[in-house]
Amino acid sequence: MITAIVNFDLPEDMTADKAREMFEASAPRYETVPGLVRKYYLCDPDSRIGGGVYLWENRAAADALYDGGWRETIRERFGNDPRIAWFDTPVIVDNS
Repeated sequence: MITAIVNFDLPEDMTADKAREMFEASAPRYETVPGLVRKYYLCDPDSRIGGGVYLWENRAAADALYDGGWRETIRERFGNDPRIAWFDTPVIVDNS
């Protein structure tokens, strides 16, 4: 498994409520992404950072999403490019 932590700067005029609305509107698009196991949306209105934590089956699946129009979508919605940090994920604890 691979974890990608994505961050981008939120526009100055974006409230936490507006970010949540945008995230909720985009969530259904991720339900059918091949290789995506789980996604968590992130928002810190105080530091003006948004993003997500993505758990992937493998790097190829992640690259297939991130190399497509996804980056342009982030740029259009939030006005800047996403930053991605990659991590191998050898162990997962799921308490659900």
